[in-house]
Amino acid sequence: MTKSIMIVDDSEMIRKQLRYYFESQSEFKICGEAVDGVDALEQAPQLNPDLIILDLAMPRMNGLQTARKLRAYSSLLTIILFTGHADLLQPKEVATSGVNAVVPKSNLPELRQQIDMLLK
Repeated sequence: MTKSIMIVDDSEMIRKQLRYYFESQSEFKICGEAVDGVDALEQAPQLNPDLIILDLAMPRMNGLQTARKLRAYSSLLTIILFTGHADLLQPKEVATSGVNAVVPKSNLPELRQQIDMLLK
């Protein structure tokens, strides 16, 4: 069964790279993209993704704030924080945000591994 993914990142380059990566694999489809947390909150209810890949540092609403609001919308949604700032995050802060996993942007194989584990 194909899993739908929403990409939320203010970098167009990152969104394009992730889209290309996942569209090259038949088990995933990109159902949408958002440029920040506010945009993600507007789109997610209509798109109903299985997974949201979420950047931390974004304008208007950061990734942790967005994750909290998304989690209030759906307790079943899988959220991965894909960030260049993973080393700056406090475990308690991540745990209370509703994020399922944190993956450094420098590690695409780890992102795939986390997705495989979380979307079983």
